[in-house]
Amino acid sequence: MDRRHLSSTFVLLLFISFFSEVNPASFKIVNKCRHTIWPGFLSGANTAHLTTTGFVLKPGKSRIVTIPKSWSGRLWGRTLCRVDSSRKFVCQSGDCGSGQIECSGNGAKPPATLAEFTLNGAGGLDFYDVSLVDGYNLPMLIVVKGGKGGNCSATGCLLDLNGACPSELRVARQNGGGGVGCRSACEAFGDPEYCCSGAFGTPNVCRPSRYSLFFKHACPRAYSYAYDDTTSTYTCAGADYVIMFCPPPYTSQKVFGARKDGALLPLVNKSMIYISSLHANGASLSGK
Repeated sequence: MDRRHLSSTFVLLLFISFFSEVNPASFKIVNKCRHTIWPGFLSGANTAHLTTTGFVLKPGKSRIVTIPKSWSGRLWGRTLCRVDSSRKFVCQSGDCGSGQIECSGNGAKPPATLAEFTLNGAGGLDFYDVSLVDGYNLPMLIVVKGGKGGNCSATGCLLDLNGACPSELRVARQNGGGGVGCRSACEAFGDPEYCCSGAFGTPNVCRPSRYSLFFKHACPRAYSYAYDDTTSTYTCAGADYVIMFCPPPYTSQKVFGARKDGALLPLVNKSMIYISSLHANGASLSGK
């Protein structure tokens, strides 16, 4: 191979490398709920800010948000929002406390289902998950479009847990009529054992609790407590993402695929049916 060909090949590789680094990702936010939601975004420390941090999304509508390639942060859905008597924008679940539709650097008030991303991280991979560590308010599904490397699997929590939520964790609507969220045990009780803090601040000591297992049984692919990494973190490279709220009740493993190790994680653990029946009869996980 002559020197001119080597030179042109090198320039081409540099161009491809540069383009891949600056090429942004797209997040398509889809509302399959029967009610309006207000998605919110929070960028992580030392990461690029987005052009929007909150907007309204009517039932059946979607919106594409361009995401910088090295972005890290989270997004969630707010529900039952309105402008109050002091002209502040407030929501009964997922409120970010900004007083407006844009969250402007504020995160979600728990409980809220979170989609968490670190794009172009270690090894050039995107890391993503759906987390119930801060509780739950809406079903959510992340689906990868394109991409390579890692396992690029879909993940999420497809069940509506507000009805089955243990009474000691349930957050009720302000005007009655059902639950709007399911708190984590850490938020509900503040116990270091549930928060993985203090003497319980390492993975060897902080173990799943009966409360985190409620979430894990319902949504095997979602984070259920702080050290639930093995079955909850997913990776891909060069992908775009669809984040769907209130997704249809998929039952096919073709949607979710297999993990890299070949182990299929089910959509819903059958024991969740048993837990739901217990709460339908007024039982409590704490035995109260």
